Amino acid sequence: MCVGCLSRMRPRYKRLVDNIFPSVPQDGLVKNNMEKLTFYALSSPEKLDRIGEYLFQKASRDISRKRNEFVMIAMEAMDQLLVACHAQTLNLFVESYLRIVQKLLESSEPSLQILATQSFVRFSNIEEDTPSYHRRYDFFVSKFSSMCHNNNPNLVTMEMIRMAGIKGIQGVIRKTVSDDLVENIWEPVHMDKIVPSLLFNMHTMKSKTDIVVESGISEEVNDKTDSFSLAESCLRELIGRASFGHVKSVIRPVLKHLDAHHMWVPNVFATQCFRILMFSIQSQYSYAVVETLMTHLDENSNASPKIRTSIADVLSKIIAIAANESVGPTVLEIINSLLTNLRTSVTRRPPSNIGLSESDGENEYREALIHALGEFAAHLPDYQKIEIMMFIMSKVPQFKSSNNPNDLHVQRMCLKSLLMVSTKYSSVQMNATFPQSFLDLLLKTLTASEDEIRFIVLRILHTLLDRHNNASKLSKATVNITKSEINLEKCSRSDTIFIRKHAQDIYVSIYESLEMTNNSVDNVEAVYTTLALICIELLSEETVLDFIRLILSIQELAITNAVLSTQQKFHLHGLVISIMLLVAIVTDLHPLKDYVEKVIEQRKLLNATHLLPELSVHNEVKSASLLPAGVLIEEPELTEALKASGIDITTETGPVLAHRRSWVENTNMSMKGSFTDLSNLDLDSVNSTPAMQRRFSPNEDLSFEAMKRSLLDNPVVRVEQNTRQTQLCDMFRNTSFQDLVAISTASKDEESLHSKITDVFNKVDISNKLSAVETTNQSVPIYETLFPELFAF
Repeated sequence: MCVGCLSRMRPRYKRLVDNIFPSVPQDGLVKNNMEKLTFYALSSPEKLDRIGEYLFQKASRDISRKRNEFVMIAMEAMDQLLVACHAQTLNLFVESYLRIVQKLLESSEPSLQILATQSFVRFSNIEEDTPSYHRRYDFFVSKFSSMCHNNNPNLVTMEMIRMAGIKGIQGVIRKTVSDDLVENIWEPVHMDKIVPSLLFNMHTMKSKTDIVVESGISEEVNDKTDSFSLAESCLRELIGRASFGHVKSVIRPVLKHLDAHHMWVPNVFATQCFRILMFSIQSQYSYAVVETLMTHLDENSNASPKIRTSIADVLSKIIAIAANESVGPTVLEIINSLLTNLRTSVTRRPPSNIGLSESDGENEYREALIHALGEFAAHLPDYQKIEIMMFIMSKVPQFKSSNNPNDLHVQRMCLKSLLMVSTKYSSVQMNATFPQSFLDLLLKTLTASEDEIRFIVLRILHTLLDRHNNASKLSKATVNITKSEINLEKCSRSDTIFIRKHAQDIYVSIYESLEMTNNSVDNVEAVYTTLALICIELLSEETVLDFIRLILSIQELAITNAVLSTQQKFHLHGLVISIMLLVAIVTDLHPLKDYVEKVIEQRKLLNATHLLPELSVHNEVKSASLLPAGVLIEEPELTEALKASGIDITTETGPVLAHRRSWVENTNMSMKGSFTDLSNLDLDSVNSTPAMQRRFSPNEDLSFEAMKRSLLDNPVVRVEQNTRQTQLCDMFRNTSFQDLVAISTASKDEESLHSKITDVFNKVDISNKLSAVETTNQSVPIYETLFPELFAF
């Protein structure tokens, strides 16, 4: 039988496949015959699997015979059939196609490997109509990953193979992520191959070309054909397609790769990788990257400080990106994790042979954590910043004194974290900035025994109080400030209510902090800045008197305190005069300003410049007890100045610091300059005793008309009452104790119980009863005779 007859007896699909191959391979695919094959495949889709199998057999023979040209023709035919056909039987054809691709990838010819990769990439872009149930891509993942690490001695060939491997991985990702029925690409067995391969090319190419990534976007080369750009693009696509449950599947191999190759120190490449991840991931999942990185930081708690510092630094550079999408418990979880690492670092006991560099590295690690916390808070809305500050404050150990340096260090680091967050917050209304629980803890910490801790708390108060950027201008106590130098705004009603409600607690805490004997110049300067900001932001004519009382109490502290050093007392005098002048300037109290300037000039004339700022160590040692006349703020002159300024000092109810006037215990000291003399107070102790009722004065008129006049608020009656009250107060203030006792007991005999009872019974008509009573013993009192049961013993 002739050869032509045998060929006509072969199946038609085989004849059509044979006809697409030219007699000379250089001529390429026979296009007319390829169109006939494509038409046949579309007309008879059930033949697709046989066509694919036959093409696979021919390509396999050509590969074994090294006929690469015919192999390329077979692959081109396969590609065209894949693009043209979308029948339900395409899955079987794809199996043959993938077998050819695998055969080419297994060859040692770089050209065939690149050819197979290019075909696979085209295949990955085809959307199939029917799902695949049994297709596996594990071989392709392994092969493409190994191609990414190719070390061919020919640099051009090596680069081409590595790029082919990256493109192949990208094709596998596209083909598997969109199809839930195929290989689960997110399994660790695959991610541990894909991610390190991409990172290897990114790092290798970066070290060669020194490409720098800014804001997560690389500076791509002009032709966009380098392996670095391809690897970065593939990594972006991989993390961008990851769902919430798969994010950690990508992050963990990144962390393992950085650990294994010691890429944390320096952390330039690590920062680059995580910025790429953060800018590519779906925004609602970005905080998962932060959580994973913090977990990794926890796992490396025993690593060297440099490694932990580098990880924390990477965290600080990416955490702001996640802040905008973090809400609710996620925010506090991140903050709590940072604080936990900070506390762990502080309480870590260094080995006995620790060096200086190791200790410095631990400090750098803590600063990196604090910086990360600040960066995270900076991108949160203000209401969440308040929650963070309250949360951090709740973590600060509350104690007045401690001998454990770790406790103090924990408190110090937590407060530094709080300070970092407070710098990112913009205050609007003080009642929102200082919730009750937050303010209470802050003021409690302000009275701590450690001077550095008090200084940090004062700086926190500066950042929260300063709404008009005045803190930098008020960092030093001075008497040379003018109103034009500061930014002023009228105090709102809500702020007035706030300071009226919390003034006592705030002023008492500030006063107690100034009583500390370890206060440095910086502490006093910080108190000045705090008081100055309160004056500018919160004071009005309604609340200025309480503030002046605090200033005078500080002056009294400088005069009477026996434990403060001479220099500290001088510092307090400088603080008092500076703040009093600022009060007069801010509230436009010109008579008060004139009086304060007079005191300042008097200090200069009488060589008492040590009582003026600048607060510094004076070279000439002077005695704090020998103060020339006129250099202090005196009560009578101050009262007149306030009255001339229109301040009604008679309407105030009492001193803010009444329960903290420790200097009253020293009865030998004069009360000159005490703020208690600024108002007329009711000294009846019954007012402060809840269990007792106040007795009415015998001179008080309790008639109906008097009640009516009281309800009508007669000004004449009110003046009379004020006069009587003033006289009573003056009597108890100025009269000696013996005179007060004599006045109180002057009518003791007349008012005794015995005389009263006798007087009552003498008025009773007992004539009828006397006849029935034995009167033999005239010495017995009449009431004992009539009522013996009352006097029976």
